[in-house]
Amino acid sequence: MAVGGLKSTESNVISITEARKDVRKKTDWGVPEPTATPDLVEAPPAPPPFVPMAPWRSVLYFLSSVMFFLTQGLGMNLALANLNQIQGSIAATTTEAAWLSAAYMAPNVSLGILLVKVRMQYGVRALAKVAVICFIGASVLNLFISDLQSAIVVRFLSGIAAAPLATLGFLYMLEIFPPQKRGTVGLCLVTMNSMLGAPLTRLVSPTLIDFGGWRGLYTLEMSLALFVLPIIFLLPLTAPPRVKVIVRTDIVSYLFIAIGYGCVAVALSVGRPYWWFEAPWLGVTLVVAVASLFIAAMIELGREHPLIDFRWLLSWRNIHIFGILLIFRLLAGEQSAIVMLWYQNIGLLFDQLQMLYLIILVFTVVGGFVCAALLNRGYSRSIQVVALVMLATGAFIDSQTTSLTRPEQMYLSQALVAMGSAMFVPPTLADFFNSAFAKGPAYVVTFFVVFMFTQVIGALVATASYGTFITIREKFHSSILAEQITLTNPIVANRLSTLAAPYAKVVGDPTLMNSEGLTLLSAQVTREANTLAFGDAFFVAGAIAVLALALMLIHMTYQSLHSKLARSSAPSAAVA
Repeated sequence: MAVGGLKSTESNVISITEARKDVRKKTDWGVPEPTATPDLVEAPPAPPPFVPMAPWRSVLYFLSSVMFFLTQGLGMNLALANLNQIQGSIAATTTEAAWLSAAYMAPNVSLGILLVKVRMQYGVRALAKVAVICFIGASVLNLFISDLQSAIVVRFLSGIAAAPLATLGFLYMLEIFPPQKRGTVGLCLVTMNSMLGAPLTRLVSPTLIDFGGWRGLYTLEMSLALFVLPIIFLLPLTAPPRVKVIVRTDIVSYLFIAIGYGCVAVALSVGRPYWWFEAPWLGVTLVVAVASLFIAAMIELGREHPLIDFRWLLSWRNIHIFGILLIFRLLAGEQSAIVMLWYQNIGLLFDQLQMLYLIILVFTVVGGFVCAALLNRGYSRSIQVVALVMLATGAFIDSQTTSLTRPEQMYLSQALVAMGSAMFVPPTLADFFNSAFAKGPAYVVTFFVVFMFTQVIGALVATASYGTFITIREKFHSSILAEQITLTNPIVANRLSTLAAPYAKVVGDPTLMNSEGLTLLSAQVTREANTLAFGDAFFVAGAIAVLALALMLIHMTYQSLHSKLARSSAPSAAVA
């Protein structure tokens, strides 16, 4: 069989490879595949048949998946959610503390790509044991952190060690279901589990911080890691046939992908604290990211057995899915980014928000199970429409916040956002998931590339975008409000005298007393400007949801009309 006009000289090229070459010839690129020396890989044997589990065993595997996702989610969110509380214990400023998130995300965002092939070649059990033992070691190191430098190093190691845990949680959930339900029910529950870490972190953080600060947080992480270690031995995964799939070119490609993803993660994590145009090295970081990913793409396009199939990945259908998943991260960012920043801005602590995060946790679980039930019956598009309506409604309700808004006023809106977030993404991923697994193990890596990029990098993009937007709008509203603060305005003069009155008993100088009043008035102006900026951010999130809903309805209408025209033209063609 020819590839790019040349005859293959390898006698051990498998039939899957031949079919894959035929697919590549029919891609939308319109050009033949570049000639390359084939990577020698073994033919993957047929996977073992699915054996249904007993109900009690299915429950244990489900809970094991939850534990793996919670261990990974808490490890990722504990430091990020508590930066303001722990930065004093490591002698770091707010800007410097942002490097803790960057250090964790830089390696974590890309390792899942390589781990899929590691599992295929070395086995699930070996991967699981090494992953959990490394995570336990990283958790122990967290207990000995004393300054910012050591914290950054340990967070980097934690990001490496935690990467396999989400993959294991994914595999343990899929173990329960037959192949035809893994892309529906299994995917819904996997998505639900991946969203539990953030609200649960906010629920347990107050007690852990009181218990021991930074060390209290990571004592829990170490405990969870020790808890999941016996799961690997007591509840083994079905071991797929091992096959040699890793070649030297995979390692070269992965290094460039890791550098590119890592640089993007660093820039998005620290870009807003350092501000985008004030730190030239941020531009250099993004240039390195683009160059590294471009080199990786050129290497992969020239390979017969690529680590990532860019031709299939960049097909119009997959780009469409990719865009939907990024839009979802922007919509979910309303809850993970805007609400979090909002309550930090008005000075509320996690112990005052526990009921809110409990509601978010409960409705995330409800949304996951509702989505699984409906998607299993084929209501894919209907689920997405309902989810977008929920997300838009919750965001528009939150856009009416004032400086007096408290968690009790956001219970309904955040419940809608939590349930909508859990319901929106699985129908989008389902088609992509089924398509990748139907094409064979080689395409599973490409699926994980898209999944990890949209979930991790997409979350960083949402946080950075909303944070930047809020900062810009706060400056805008501050300038508008400051123009109206003139001492000749009787309302302003009355407010100033009211604010300065408490100082009259201790400050005898009228000028100094007025200065104290002006300071308090300026703080109120800044608070109201921030409130207006957050209201704008909530409104933008709602507008994105409405726009996505409109585009989806247009697309559904087009598909319906196209199918009707095709059916109506079929009888006439048969008669002719």
